[in-house]
Amino acid sequence: MKLKRLNKAISETGFCSRRDADRLIEKGKVRVNGEIATLGERVRPEDSIKINNKLITKKSNKIYLAFNKPKGITCTTDTLIKSNIVSYINYPDRIFPIGRLDKPSEGLIFLTNDGDIVNKILRAKNNHEKEYIVNVDKMINSSFIKKMEDGVEILNTKTLPCRIKKIDNNTFKIILTQGLNRQIRRMCHALGYEVLKLKRIRIMNIKLGDLKLGEYRHFTNGELERILMLIKNSCKTEEASNI
Repeated sequence: MKLKRLNKAISETGFCSRRDADRLIEKGKVRVNGEIATLGERVRPEDSIKINNKLITKKSNKIYLAFNKPKGITCTTDTLIKSNIVSYINYPDRIFPIGRLDKPSEGLIFLTNDGDIVNKILRAKNNHEKEYIVNVDKMINSSFIKKMEDGVEILNTKTLPCRIKKIDNNTFKIILTQGLNRQIRRMCHALGYEVLKLKRIRIMNIKLGDLKLGEYRHFTNGELERILMLIKNSCKTEEASNI
């Protein structure tokens, strides 16, 4: 029988992180099969886990959504926050976003109920690509492109090398494998440019395509098979990045 640490089992439901799960366990708010849980406890797949007397484990299908987030929507599961992504989508099952796309930005973001997949996608060291189209307030020149590609000093670090293609005088396409907080906006600002519009059009193998703004779709079987293959050997131990 395969056993799993209780905090990991809780985090994989998407209820909270492992660290927060440990805090709940310490406070006596977690029960396994009706008994108060203990730190380090291991559970079986069929065990009943309740937090504050609410059952959080049940047999359910994994959900993987691609959503075209409009500007003004906040990527949080906190339904008390106005215009939160969960309330906006109003999906019938509990889901949560993988990473973030800041409020002024739009485009592709994933949502799921599979807590195990999240960190594998987010880790910068796993080199998973994210592609954006960016419009800025000034004319783009070759110096700007080279500096962006080579790395820019922001947040007390230098960004990793990336790929950029100029689309027109004020618009470029950028492919990152990193996800620092508001990274593209900060990079542009450091070079004297301001972002007017930012749209994510691809994460790994999944493209935004013709998905309409404010709408979502399920991953195709082919997309899911490919993404699971890409993250098969991905590390899960770094601090999560904000995208």
